[in-house]
Amino acid sequence: MGQFAVIGLGRFGSAASLELMRMGHSVLGVDTSGKVVDQYADQLTRAVIADVTDRAALEELGLDNYDVVLVGIGEDVQASLVCVVHLKSLGIKTIWVKASSHAQHLILSKLGVERIIHPEEEMGMRVAQALSYPMVNDYISIGNGEFVVEIDVSGRLEGVPLSEVLRDVGETIHVLAVKRKTQVTVHPATDMPLQPKDVLVLLGQLSALKNIAPKLA
Repeated sequence: MGQFAVIGLGRFGSAASLELMRMGHSVLGVDTSGKVVDQYADQLTRAVIADVTDRAALEELGLDNYDVVLVGIGEDVQASLVCVVHLKSLGIKTIWVKASSHAQHLILSKLGVERIIHPEEEMGMRVAQALSYPMVNDYISIGNGEFVVEIDVSGRLEGVPLSEVLRDVGETIHVLAVKRKTQVTVHPATDMPLQPKDVLVLLGQLSALKNIAPKLA
């Protein structure tokens, strides 16, 4: 179980906090609004009111005991940046921050923030991918143009071996697993016949994955 601190319990911060709790982690929620803190007090491990632009107030929270501090402050960019400066001065090593503009992103990167999140842009990209490739359930970027994707297998491919589906892609795509109902076959044999509703977990360059996705539909 991880321990996470989330600063700013607006729409973004509260959603992240509640999902972390659902996954079994311990979450400290911090906000300047007593009303907001009261709203989530019973749903988080701990929820406190604090002026996050006050270094002393942040120091009292013992944030160095948490695995990650997520700064999810929304529209108040100045408060977000001041908070991050204080967190860095307190020696907090792993800081994730929500950014609302490229200017804020630039400043955060200069401050050495571990990860900068653009929720609207990231969600927009995911929606665009889902619209273009509805057979792709989910995807994760692992850098260098490589992605891990989950793709549903069409009923028309029943009995077709993996080797047939992958015949034209060579070694540019790797099949990490086949999910079949409650079973997961890791690194399946190339002669494994597909079944309707199988889910393939593939690794490869985005261009290659785009080419193969329609063949599985």
